[in-house]
Amino acid sequence: MKIVVIGGSGLIGSNIVNRLRLNGHEIVAASPGTGVNTITGKGLAEALAGAQVVVDVANSPSFEDRAVLEFFETSGRNLLAAEADAGVEHHVALSIVGTDRLPECGFFRAKVAQENLIKASKIPYTILRSTQFFEFVEGIVNAGADGNTIRLSPALIQPIAADDVAAVLADLAVGVPVNGIVEVAGPDCFPLDELGRKFLAARNDKRQVIADVHARYFGSELNDRSLVAGDNPHIGPTRFHNWLSRSLAQG
Repeated sequence: MKIVVIGGSGLIGSNIVNRLRLNGHEIVAASPGTGVNTITGKGLAEALAGAQVVVDVANSPSFEDRAVLEFFETSGRNLLAAEADAGVEHHVALSIVGTDRLPECGFFRAKVAQENLIKASKIPYTILRSTQFFEFVEGIVNAGADGNTIRLSPALIQPIAADDVAAVLADLAVGVPVNGIVEVAGPDCFPLDELGRKFLAARNDKRQVIADVHARYFGSELNDRSLVAGDNPHIGPTRFHNWLSRSLAQG
């Protein structure tokens, strides 16, 4: 099949591109760097010509509330219109577990808007909602920092390795459209403050983590359902301590 990966040069996109190429598919790694821009529409028609599947893992260059909403709405509209013109048979998109549960978070609101555009289009689709990546734990920890103290919610989080997310997306891309939402999550749940302590201890970082039920997670207070998958998600095989050991060895 010809499969176009939007955001094909990023963390997840490049992983998917490599996996699908190894399986013999014709892959277009589409990004502004390769002349395909979903905001301006430049290069979209050419990239999508003859494609059966599009996998959209593009991300906004800005996380400011208005900018991120404009990115996902504009990109989504342009991409879905170009796919309809090209006769694309399956649209696969990456979203986030908890998007519909944390409306105070501007990024999550933008992902809901993206999902709604996909559902409203006539193109068969599969939306994969993932829990947060192990690769983002450092950013989550630092977002709660105030000097040598870090305040994190004790609510549960079920993080996953980006590599495991890419593997599921690659499988979904060559499968039958679900016309709905599926989820993927890591094998273990942790209180977020405990996850932060594990991460800092592995880095020999002496900052202190304080559990605070009112600590904001990118604008939102959390509960134990906010950031964990629902019933019957795909479960990634990589455990956090194994990923952490490998990332430190590579670091």
